[in-house]
Amino acid sequence: MEKISKFFKFEELNTNFRTELVAGITTFATLAYIMIVNPKILSAAGMPFDAAAATTIYMAFIGCMLMGLVANRPFAVAPLLAENAFLVSTVVLQFGYTWQQAFGAVAVSAVFLFLLTVFNIRAWLVNSLPPCLKYAFTAGLGLYLAFIGLHGSGIVKVSQSASPLAIGNFYDLNTLLSIFGVVIISVLMTKGIKISMLAGLVSVTVFSLLLGLSSFPNSFFSTPPSLAPLFLKADISAVFNIHSLPVIFIILVLMFVDTMGSLTGVSAKAGFLDENGNLPNIKKAMLADSTATLIASSMCAITSGVYLESATGVSAGGRSGLTAVTVGFLFLSGLFFSPLFSMIPSSACNSVLIVIGILMLSVIRLINFDDFADGISSSVIIFLMAFSANIGVAVACGFILYPLLKLISGKAHQLNIPVWILFFASCVFFAIYKF
Repeated sequence: MEKISKFFKFEELNTNFRTELVAGITTFATLAYIMIVNPKILSAAGMPFDAAAATTIYMAFIGCMLMGLVANRPFAVAPLLAENAFLVSTVVLQFGYTWQQAFGAVAVSAVFLFLLTVFNIRAWLVNSLPPCLKYAFTAGLGLYLAFIGLHGSGIVKVSQSASPLAIGNFYDLNTLLSIFGVVIISVLMTKGIKISMLAGLVSVTVFSLLLGLSSFPNSFFSTPPSLAPLFLKADISAVFNIHSLPVIFIILVLMFVDTMGSLTGVSAKAGFLDENGNLPNIKKAMLADSTATLIASSMCAITSGVYLESATGVSAGGRSGLTAVTVGFLFLSGLFFSPLFSMIPSSACNSVLIVIGILMLSVIRLINFDDFADGISSSVIIFLMAFSANIGVAVACGFILYPLLKLISGKAHQLNIPVWILFFASCVFFAIYKF
């Protein structure tokens, strides 16, 4: 126990073994839903559900172990929902890529992300970005995620009239179940229940079974699913062309910005940020998630990043990497219960997507809309992310608009070199983007 205490610096971080263990269990309880939601999303692209579930679990385990043992931070790392949703709904279903080709783009992007991290360019850019853009990325992803949940649940639908969208059929049982899930999760959250997401999933699943919309699996336990259908199946050769560059850029930007928002938010909750709002030794945390992402690409898994739900463990007292290590081992135990995941209805997953979207959207209050340069560029990012389903274009527009508006408004002194680097990179993006 003394060696563990010394390794994780319990005394320096004012924590202990029991507190870290409880914090890990708390984080896992609030995060366990991704073992269900992630493979559900990926299966819509034609990927085998069982293999996708196994990949999600393995990558959550690897990511948490790296974060805990290398960075000694209490942050849970796992494949990110927003990136999975984007990859399936946009790259596969809209752009016409196969899932093998889509993950080929992920693999190439992962290599770039790792190199940016190793050479400290990523940390330099993150620390230099204006706060309003960081908040806009998180809020935009939240609105995008919520819309996917609303549309997938049938709460809103594509309209045949003048308006592009309309209210769905509230007499449909699956739609009602999704609404019920949102209500249950929301009520539990207002009561301060830590496992509100998981409780919402379970509640909707139970009602779905009772109504005959779902069925029990033949067995509740199984041997770990094989990774063979996904391992090294990414088609890298298919994306080595100029037409795939925008897709690679989009995925790289997503990898870059998503963890940035959650890492900053959870660090603030834990009191880890310095007086300038930056996380000391951020490179270690970024090295952990970029290494996990690089490994993930070999298993056809999307970006591994820090989850906002890590804040629940931090609230429970988690301060060291033992919290993340505990989460990792709990995820690994999920390999033996994959049949349980397959009976979870999409209505339950859509409920979670909607609520997660709302939580991510909440950071919009931190944007200074009194400064029009901040407000307009941030709003453009948020609107385009949600309404165009094209996160890369949204981010690139923000990177271009922000410095231009600052320049026009006579506030050029607020701009720095990284902002201009991202400005010119975004201009190149639009020059090669295939609209």
